[in-house]
Amino acid sequence: MLTRAFRYFSAIVYKIIKIQHLRSKATFPRFFAVTAAATLMIWVSLGFSFPNIANANIEDDHFDGNIFALYAGNGSLVPPRVTLAQSFSGERPTLLTFYIEDSKDCKQFSNVVSQLQAYYGRVIDFIPVNVDSIPTQASYTPQDPGFYYKGKVPQTLLFDAKGKKTLEVMGKGTFNEFDDALRDIFNLLPRTESVELKRRPLNEVNAELVK
Repeated sequence: MLTRAFRYFSAIVYKIIKIQHLRSKATFPRFFAVTAAATLMIWVSLGFSFPNIANANIEDDHFDGNIFALYAGNGSLVPPRVTLAQSFSGERPTLLTFYIEDSKDCKQFSNVVSQLQAYYGRVIDFIPVNVDSIPTQASYTPQDPGFYYKGKVPQTLLFDAKGKKTLEVMGKGTFNEFDDALRDIFNLLPRTESVELKRRPLNEVNAELVK
């Protein structure tokens, strides 16, 4: 309702200013600045507010924006670079994770996904899928993310290079849990026989999560 009102009044203001612009032959920069200022005043008068990153909270289920950028310091994860079908056809191991942006558990788990990408991003495909973007259809194929979604988030699946599922975790998994499965896929030494992977925290949020 408010969005419609905002668009309606913005259109009116635009027409009024355009008429004045034509009459006064004002320069375009001035015309643009006046339009922007008028639109902003309407926005505020209707009670809208702009997102405040400073108010983002990893301990609640409120929508704050891109959780991978806000809470994992890694906005490159979304949108994913390849689709699930492309990853399978390229015969690369794949990490598929389902999330929503107003979930405390998803916010916290986003850091784990980012840490995994830091170490395995060159050899496996990371495909975060916002469940709101899954198309509603009667059936899905194994190349469709919707084929694997079970109705809860976070939900994460790991596939080997042949597209075989090797791990599925409902809820917040740990870095070590996925690292162990990836070591098996790539035939790496177990953690007890190799140096533990460590990553410098990107921000205070990450510092708390990697403790």
